[in-house]
Amino acid sequence: MSAAGARRLASDRLEIASVVDQVYEAIRERITNGTLARGARVHQEDLAEELGVSRTPVREALRRLAAEGLVEMRTNRGARVADVRQGDMRLAYEARLVIEPGAARLAAERAPSAAIARMRRAVAAHRRAIPDVGRSFEANREFHIALVQAADNAFLLQFVERLWVTRIGEVIYERQSETPEQMGLDADEHELILLAVEAGDARRAESLARRHVADAMRRSLDLLEASAPS
Repeated sequence: MSAAGARRLASDRLEIASVVDQVYEAIRERITNGTLARGARVHQEDLAEELGVSRTPVREALRRLAAEGLVEMRTNRGARVADVRQGDMRLAYEARLVIEPGAARLAAERAPSAAIARMRRAVAAHRRAIPDVGRSFEANREFHIALVQAADNAFLLQFVERLWVTRIGEVIYERQSETPEQMGLDADEHELILLAVEAGDARRAESLARRHVADAMRRSLDLLEASAPS
């Protein structure tokens, strides 16, 4: 093969990869924002037409989403958006309880101004959202991701973004029927964590984050046990 031919082949491969990446991001966003609901069937032909691509990049994007646990690929039955099982909630909280307190400690030690500003905006948005459950959840998620971002560790941020994109927290919010009082308390606790991070108090930031996540875990698991079939 000539050098020109090799360059054209490489260019074609890059172009195909770019299309798959774009389709992946588009479908992932639809899952994250609820446009594609939990358990809903994913119609590949419709998505391909909507996005202006062939079915090939759609299939490849769905395989990537399946590897992340966001989509279920079923033989001869197509693809569906993965639903959230009750057991997933326990595992999600266990993961958060490992990641977030340590991230809060690192955040207090490093205190990057941009991430702290993002945390502050999330707290303000949380207070404005009360009593809207959906908007409250979005602000809650934004705070926790911003907290881990403040740890200035790309691996930790990748882990927590992967965790929150499954929308497990949203399911918990829905099932808890969060009251305005509890939403306000969550915002208060977020602000205390923020203040500890801003003050550079690593031990307090870690302790507050651990207590906050552990309390949310306890409430959620109590709810699951109460709603489980006897």
